[in-house]
Amino acid sequence: MNESKSRVSLTRRNLVAGSLGISALTLGAAGAGAAPATARADHWDLETDVVVIGTGALGLPAAIIAKEAGASVIMVEAEEHAGGHAMVSGGTIPLGGGTSAQKKYGIVDSPDLLFRDLTDWSVVEPNGFPDFRYNDREIVRAFADNAAKTYEWLAAHGVAFMDIAPGSFDGVSSGNSAPRSNYAAGLDWPVAYTGKPLEARYQKVIATGAGVVCPLLAAAEKAGVKILLQHRMSSIIRESPDAGRVLGILANNNGKTVRIRARKAVIIGTGGSTGNINFRRMFDPRLTEEYCALGGMPWSNQDASGELAAMAIGASLWGLYNQTGEFGSVLAKPQFIGCQYGYLPFSMQMISWMPGSPVFAKARATGLRVADWQDLILVNMQGSRFYDETQGGFTSNNFGSVKPYVQGSYLNAKNIEYDPSNFLNAALAGFSDGHNGGGPIWAIFDANAVARESWDPKPPSVDFKAGFCFSANTLAELAGAIKMPHQRIPMPAGKLEDSVKRYNSFVESGVDSDFGKAKPLYKIEKAPFYAAWATPNVHDTRAGLRINAKCEVLDMSGAVIPGLYCGGESAGGFSQHGLARATCQGYIAGNNCVATKDA
Repeated sequence: MNESKSRVSLTRRNLVAGSLGISALTLGAAGAGAAPATARADHWDLETDVVVIGTGALGLPAAIIAKEAGASVIMVEAEEHAGGHAMVSGGTIPLGGGTSAQKKYGIVDSPDLLFRDLTDWSVVEPNGFPDFRYNDREIVRAFADNAAKTYEWLAAHGVAFMDIAPGSFDGVSSGNSAPRSNYAAGLDWPVAYTGKPLEARYQKVIATGAGVVCPLLAAAEKAGVKILLQHRMSSIIRESPDAGRVLGILANNNGKTVRIRARKAVIIGTGGSTGNINFRRMFDPRLTEEYCALGGMPWSNQDASGELAAMAIGASLWGLYNQTGEFGSVLAKPQFIGCQYGYLPFSMQMISWMPGSPVFAKARATGLRVADWQDLILVNMQGSRFYDETQGGFTSNNFGSVKPYVQGSYLNAKNIEYDPSNFLNAALAGFSDGHNGGGPIWAIFDANAVARESWDPKPPSVDFKAGFCFSANTLAELAGAIKMPHQRIPMPAGKLEDSVKRYNSFVESGVDSDFGKAKPLYKIEKAPFYAAWATPNVHDTRAGLRINAKCEVLDMSGAVIPGLYCGGESAGGFSQHGLARATCQGYIAGNNCVATKDA
């Protein structure tokens, strides 16, 4: 079998159907019912040195490193496929501090420069919010000291980075002083969105999450890591409710409880909390149930399970401002409309969920990619326009964002062109009905817009059945047709008609006197008319469990919970988006956990 076919076959088998080392579908459990999380299990169904919860960008490096160091490792994964949030990411990994890639392209960087960048209190975004001010310096110091090492480790374990200068495109709060982002080439690994590899011409020039996850899964298999799919961690077992070491976990496998002992460590890599409505509302009360489009879903759900299980045995949360702060892609404007899951990473914006995807039955629609926001207007659930549709969301600090830039100087803030308004806050604005959320946002367009955009507004492009797209021959009929659980009040037909009429007048005059949209171009006037879901997406998690430089989890008194580690989106204290902190903290946790004394 040639290398290409072997790679694709391996990936499909590992991601969708089975597991590495132990069958996820046939492993049963000896016991019935879950033991309390704070009590010793009476017996164990499985024993290992290290248990890793989650098979994403944190879990895979941690598991491989621990196994290569001589520890036995079992990974548990709630889903029926591996990869977690990382699999559906854009494959951008901002690891700097002096990597071989930076040196190749003459980029000067160091751990100290990286540390100072990511703790610079003076850097703010156009809306005044700071990217790095509330980062935990101990955590960022560890990241800075290990970032370049993590890059080299990933490359040595099969991640093929695109041969372009780091930082060629960015957007992840990676620091102002040096370009640091690296891009994992998709090669011929199957992409979660489509179920198949990229076209050959794109395989070395487009980054994908599969380019990160799939080589690491292959490395895990080679190392002998055991992965149990469809094993949802239900609790972490500690010697006593608020003292003692962590002993193992309980996992649910198709209704059966599996007790897994961890002689050395349990590592939490469950991917954050965006999918848990009540948990995320601790950071932002506005994020009620209508914000149901999540980065990573429906491939994986960031359900706060790791955070909640750790909190049940005394763990503390940390760095909460980094979740509340309005910078980066914690919230995102959708790129695709008419479907529930309208967000895709930057490198993947030409691809959406397709019928070939293993999870397309959950995604239900590909969505309509918006090429030109002049082709529609956005209205809230009352049928009113609220913003210039062409505007974007929050921004983040990256190389060259502040010019001139002096680390730690209050003058940096004077070099930002302030823009206190943004699409996201306008879209999340509430109404006087006692509800915290702003309600659905609908893209309103007509048959002419369909032609200009070359859209095909019928299934599977749009999701009529679940209520994420509607069509009618008149605007009044369209308003009356919008019925779905998140549209908590009927849309007034007259209000929608008035909004469209007023906007059409702006097209005639060439001036949007309400919101300043630059020269409105197209009237909305030709039937059929459409209302497509365009509500902001909840993207990633930047607050979570309190950890130290070793990625050990700390309790409410700041003491280490022995044998418990965490990183990535389930850990707090670090504002940077995504894959770099996850892979680096996996590197740190994997190296440190093997030194833990056996329970």
